[in-house]
Amino acid sequence: MSDDPAESVTDANADAETDAASDVAAQAAEDAATGADGEASSAESAAEESDAAGDGPTVADRVAEYDDDLAAEVAALEARVADLEAERDEAEATAEELQSRLKRTQADFQNYKKRAKKRQSQIKDRATEDFVERVVTVRDNLVRALDQDDDADIRGGLESTLKEFDRILEDENVEIIDPEPGTDVDPNRHEVMMRVDSDQPADTVADVFQPGYEMADKVIRAAQITVSKGE
Repeated sequence: MSDDPAESVTDANADAETDAASDVAAQAAEDAATGADGEASSAESAAEESDAAGDGPTVADRVAEYDDDLAAEVAALEARVADLEAERDEAEATAEELQSRLKRTQADFQNYKKRAKKRQSQIKDRATEDFVERVVTVRDNLVRALDQDDDADIRGGLESTLKEFDRILEDENVEIIDPEPGTDVDPNRHEVMMRVDSDQPADTVADVFQPGYEMADKVIRAAQITVSKGE
């Protein structure tokens, strides 16, 4: 430092001016950088809006300006996304079609059940009608037998009527449960009324009090029997 006071003042002023100039330059550089960042952000936002609208460069296009390899990967990802979206749309359309077909199938099945139920009812009514038509002939024969004189022998007519009635039951697959004395007791088809003294083996059928009836392996009415106590 110089011993001359005037030179010292001059040097101090020069240093101050240099420092001030440096501060101004730094502030200007910072302002310029901030402005550049703002413009870059604005440009990026505009690009994103443009991509969303589908009328601007894609992400891959923008990345290609800086890195071709990365741009290729981004393009592949974009293509994959597009494929997945197409598959999703196709799956949704298929699901809607299947849902529609399911509703139609359910409606058709309900209609089928109604038709089947109606058909079964018609078959039952016709079967009952046919059975009644055959049974009334038996009644007619019985009425004619009762119209005979009191001293008339109607046994032959009754036997003939009984045979006719048995034929009707046979046509309807109805079997008469009428076990022979001495046969084993079947609890599924026989109803034991009492135990009696009999010359039949013990615990076998002694006699039939009332025959039963069976249709299609189903007991309509069990035969009422007595069971032998044995000798």
